[in-house]
Amino acid sequence: MTTDSPVRHPEKAHRPENPSPRKPAWIRVKAPTSQGFGETRRLMRAHNLHTVCEEAACPNIGECWARKHATFMILGDICTRACAFCNVATGKPGAVNAHEPESVASSIVTMGLKHAVITSVDRDDLADGGAAQFVACIERVRAASPTTTIEVLTPDFRNKPGALESVAAAGPDVFNHNLETVPRLYPTIRPGARYYHSLRCLERAKEVRPGLFTKSGIMVGLGETRGEILQVMDDLVCAGVDFLTIGQYLQPTPRHAAVDRFVTPEEFEEYRQIGAAKRFLMIASSPLTRSSYHADRDFEDLRRARQQQLQQA
Repeated sequence: MTTDSPVRHPEKAHRPENPSPRKPAWIRVKAPTSQGFGETRRLMRAHNLHTVCEEAACPNIGECWARKHATFMILGDICTRACAFCNVATGKPGAVNAHEPESVASSIVTMGLKHAVITSVDRDDLADGGAAQFVACIERVRAASPTTTIEVLTPDFRNKPGALESVAAAGPDVFNHNLETVPRLYPTIRPGARYYHSLRCLERAKEVRPGLFTKSGIMVGLGETRGEILQVMDDLVCAGVDFLTIGQYLQPTPRHAAVDRFVTPEEFEEYRQIGAAKRFLMIASSPLTRSSYHADRDFEDLRRARQQQLQQA
């Protein structure tokens, strides 16, 4: 019997199961039980909002929700793509919720967020890939909570001319788009995407709005080599990316891509040191690092790092 749901991941229903190696002690987390976690969950339900924290089965959900910090996932909870690593449901999405930007803004005000992260499923079915909804969310949050800084974690808007540019022009403080893995693994891990297109998204966002911060993230433990990771770092530096996150891939179900190995904390620290030497403004690298993990605190550090860089120039 499989633990996977053919409804949630129909494209994986007939794949063979990939047993995952036993998790080492450094990757284990406690089940969420705090009062803050319960309050955040109730708020999301009350506003009919989705979060990537739940949909992607993030291991840090207990810690983040206890602090009343969540990553809003707009444009529904059904993705049009079928990445081999992702736990978000795949299928035919529903209509875009016109009230969603207002609900996101209202929740941000209620939670008192100083820094808000907004992401989405891929919406290849929409003419603009969902860019207009990102823009509407940015505008509503700015109007409702002017002091809140905004980070968007966008899809690649592949074959959607002008979509990325419209989101960048709307003025988020951080434009984040994850490369996820090394280019060699794209055909099996991220088949609907193209590595160099994603890299160009990050470069293009800063061309549209030079003052914004750009950010990207990759997973390790999928079978990549050390040399390939270092090449991705170089590619991101050349694209002007400010902040890189590196975390351990965790297999959501037996039918998802297998974990090749668990990278040790010492290796993560080595990547952090190498990234710092390559002159990223910031790099977060640890087994439980995720794209939006500690995003509020990291934004303050990112802003300070840029100020120091400008003073040294």
